[in-house]
Amino acid sequence: MVSWKGIYFLLALFLASFFGSIFMLSPFLPLMFVSPAWYRWITDRIVATWLTLPVALLEMVFGAKVVITGDGFIPGERSVIIMNHRTRMDWMFLWNCLLRYSYLRLEKICLKSSLKSVPGFANTKARSNEFAEKNGLQKYKYVLHPRTTGFTFVVERLREGNNLDAIHDITVAYPQNIPQTEKHLLNGNFPKEIHFHVHRYPVQTLPTSREELQLWCQKRWEEKEERLQLFYEGEKYFDVTGRSIIPPCKSELRVLVVKCISLLYWTLFTLAMFVLLYLYSFVRWYCVTAVVIFVVQQKIFGGLEIIEVARHRYFNKRQNGYGRKTE
Repeated sequence: MVSWKGIYFLLALFLASFFGSIFMLSPFLPLMFVSPAWYRWITDRIVATWLTLPVALLEMVFGAKVVITGDGFIPGERSVIIMNHRTRMDWMFLWNCLLRYSYLRLEKICLKSSLKSVPGFANTKARSNEFAEKNGLQKYKYVLHPRTTGFTFVVERLREGNNLDAIHDITVAYPQNIPQTEKHLLNGNFPKEIHFHVHRYPVQTLPTSREELQLWCQKRWEEKEERLQLFYEGEKYFDVTGRSIIPPCKSELRVLVVKCISLLYWTLFTLAMFVLLYLYSFVRWYCVTAVVIFVVQQKIFGGLEIIEVARHRYFNKRQNGYGRKTE
C-alpha cells in the first residue's frame, strides 16, 4: 500500500533534482565548452548539495540508523569503491556513509546494467547463478558474482595515469527490513538500519596483471559472502564496537547540521521555483527550453557526461598540440 512517507520521499527527491538541474546546473552548461575543469568543479559541488537531501530524509525524517565499521576512509584520497548489491537502492544508501567522510562531491557511480533495469535482488541473483554455473564458480546466497572486466579496466586506467591511491571494499547489510526497489520506498518501507563495513587496500598492494587483479576481485566477493553469512546468521553486526578504525572527518553534530541545512534549503528552493514559475512567463520559457535541451542531448549524444568526456579529450588534445608547437 502506498504510504504518504514514500510519496513525500520520492516527490521531494524528484522535484529537487528536476529544479536543481534546470535552475542550478543548466546555467553552467556553456562553461563546459570554455573551461571543462571549472565546469566540473562547480557541478560536482552542486550535485553534492543535492546528494545530502536523501541522506537527510532517510535519517531525520524516516529514522534510518547508519553504522560504519572497518577501516573507514582517508579524506581526499583517490579511490575506487567496490560494494555488494543487496537491493537496487544500495547506491543511494551509500551516500549516508560517504557524507561522513566528505566524499559526496567526489563520487561517480558505475552500476551493472542489470541493476539498472531488472527489478529486485532475486532476478539478478538468478543471472548471477547462471554466470556461476557457466564459469564453474561457487553459487552465492548473499552477493552477486562480480563482473571483473569493468573493475580491472577502471583500475588499470587510473593506475596508468597515477590517479589511484586505494581500493575501498564496502560490504553493506540491513539487519532488519531490506527495501528492494523504489516501489518498496513508495510503500514506506525504509531501512531501519544500514551497516557498512569498509576494507581499505592501498594501490601498492594490488596485483599488477589483469588476470591476478580479476582473481583478487573475486576473492573479495568470497570474503563478502562469508562476512554476510556471519552477519545475517549471527548477531547482525560486523564489529561489536560499531565504529571504524579511521573516524569520520565529520562529527555527528556536523552531520546533523548539514542534514538540517539540506532539508531547509531544498524545501525553500523547491517552493521558490514553483512561485517563480507561477509569476513569470520568462521563467516558464526558460524551464521549457532547458528541458528540451536536456531531452535532445540525451537522445542524440546519450547524456551530458558523454559530451563532457568528449570535450575534455578535445581540450587536452588541443593543449598538448599547442605545447608541442611552442617547443
